[in-house]
Amino acid sequence: MDLPSLRELEQMSTDELDEFLGLKPRVDIPPAARRSMERVGVIDPSEGGLPTGSLAAQPASLVRAVLTGIDGPVVSRWGHILMRRALASRLEAPEGMDAVEFATLRARTLNALGEHVAARALVQDVDTGNYTPALADAAVKAYIGSSDIVGACPAVRLVETGRDDAEWRMLAGICNAYAGEETRALNDLRRLQNRGEGERIDVLLSQRFAGAAGRGRRAVTIEWDGIEELTPWRYALANALGEPVPENLSQNIGSDLLKSAALTPAIPLAERARGADVAAAAGIFSSRAMVDLYAQIYAEQLAEGDAAVTASRLREAYVDTDPTARLSAIREIWSSDDEANYGRMALTAYAAARMPVDETFADDAGALIASMLTAGLDRDAMRWASALDTGSQGWALLALANPAEGVQVSDGEFDSFADADNSSRQRKSKMLLAGLAGLDRLGQSEVDEYSSRLGVNLSAQTRWTRMIDRAAEVENAALVAMLVGLGMQGADWDRMTARHLFHIVSALRRVGMAAEARMIAAEAVARA
Repeated sequence: MDLPSLRELEQMSTDELDEFLGLKPRVDIPPAARRSMERVGVIDPSEGGLPTGSLAAQPASLVRAVLTGIDGPVVSRWGHILMRRALASRLEAPEGMDAVEFATLRARTLNALGEHVAARALVQDVDTGNYTPALADAAVKAYIGSSDIVGACPAVRLVETGRDDAEWRMLAGICNAYAGEETRALNDLRRLQNRGEGERIDVLLSQRFAGAAGRGRRAVTIEWDGIEELTPWRYALANALGEPVPENLSQNIGSDLLKSAALTPAIPLAERARGADVAAAAGIFSSRAMVDLYAQIYAEQLAEGDAAVTASRLREAYVDTDPTARLSAIREIWSSDDEANYGRMALTAYAAARMPVDETFADDAGALIASMLTAGLDRDAMRWASALDTGSQGWALLALANPAEGVQVSDGEFDSFADADNSSRQRKSKMLLAGLAGLDRLGQSEVDEYSSRLGVNLSAQTRWTRMIDRAAEVENAALVAMLVGLGMQGADWDRMTARHLFHIVSALRRVGMAAEARMIAAEAVARA
């Protein structure tokens, strides 16, 4: 065995020295305390999760291909909600797939959807002793995405990942500090800085975070000069430290970081509200969570800015005695930006449901109904059915969202909507056609006629359509839900086709998820 020289020993980091001496911490969970890997997840069937054995008989290669194919957000708020429910359900692994790999694929997919909190909960359902390097990577991404830096420490300290990049070494330094080894941690981070490994701002933030673990009061000045990009790592550390991010960076962060901001309690409420609009449009934030957030903003005595104004308008939308004034407040809450506007519609869903049915408000009925449907308030929305003109957007939304069985739409009613449709390339009419066909609410001859008229082919087959149709045939709701996520990949509704919508809605209806099918179809018309 070749022993290192004294000089080589001096240059080793503490982690390298521990590894050489065999002093790395080890996982030691008593057998009686170890959790079974037979079923992994956080939503039991009794809590609304999907049946545990849903994927047990499915080929591992199929489930692996579906989950690895989902590498970003989905266009639909309701599609996202369905995906989160499926991925977080307590499920058995598919036939031929290791349970840890299945948990890893689901955590990665949740991270890709921006659901870092759900991904964190999922990986926490697995004992660290069962972690693989891939699961550790997914876990660390979930912890960073949720600004829970110290939560990543069991994976960092106990799992042999083979990683030696700067981010991992900074994490190791932080975790060592919170394990009671502050001097060791700060020395390692200082050595990292002196060697020029890792961006200076990242190392400084890491030193500040590690220094907070002990009694030491070493001053670390955070210098943002010259920094042009706000990475998830920097954002998470800054938020956890309460370190203000320069305005030139905070005003230009992307939608991924905005979604994380909405769920981070350490961030000021006004900044969280900005992210909440995007998170609600995506499906990460519920309508009730939005109302709770703005209620907290309203309760702040010194709150100022756009968020405070919105909070005040939201209160008026709920409690003003004059329905006209309530509607005016709701209108003011809705913004002109499409992505944020749909999030604001989720914010006003319950206020919209309190509006009386009145012909005076008929011009706003379509928007009010769209707002209610963001929260699934279909029965409240149906109160407007008698007050709507056939062919209006409100009529179209209710034709799809109606919870009653056996609903049928006539060709004359569809004609009225299509003739009045001024959306780009009549996309709303195409989505309405696909939704009605998928829900089996339009006769086949009418479907064929309007498909020809609108230039769509709902029956054309692809590998994906064959897979989702087959999953629906065998009534596998979990596989259908995951294939829905695969088929709805994209940043906006321009990426969604009527053919995909038809197969999604039809498959969901056939596996007993008619409510989700109706909400997705109505959302497509509202947002197309």
